[in-house]
Amino acid sequence: MSKNEKYRHEWKYLIDTAQKELICKRLSHLLTLDKHAADGGYTIRSLYFDDYFNTAYAEKDAGVLERKKYRIRIYNCSDQSIKLERKKKLGSYIYKEAAPLTRDEVYKILDGDYDFLLESQYPLCREFYFECVSNVMRPRTVVDYEREPWILDEGTVRITFDMDVRAA
Repeated sequence: MSKNEKYRHEWKYLIDTAQKELICKRLSHLLTLDKHAADGGYTIRSLYFDDYFNTAYAEKDAGVLERKKYRIRIYNCSDQSIKLERKKKLGSYIYKEAAPLTRDEVYKILDGDYDFLLESQYPLCREFYFECVSNVMRPRTVVDYEREPWILDEGTVRITFDMDVRAA
């Protein structure tokens, strides 16, 4: 763990719709919907990358305690906010980094044209360049889902309900 990296806890549970509704009813007295949740939530689309050997997938499947993954993420099927993200996991601790991308930059990445990443002001983009070139990192999976995010204390506590998860 680097001194600059602020890790947080992340726990995931599988619950049914009735349990979700009961929990939301109880939480609504303590938490508020995230300000970005127009109409109660938003859609997330993530394009996940992996190397030639599908290392990120294999490590997750094996339960490796220290791992990372890269993704490009958009919200509500819009190109208004596109982010390159790296998510690091260390046991039950999570650290996320993000850098903005433009639509044209995403198309360059999809075409295998990574050179522009070296000129980025964001270290994450430059590091992603080296992953793509040296480890043959390529797009592997698209995951879409609906998210209902609740927050407490201006974001120190965040509870999200992810529903209708689908992948290709």
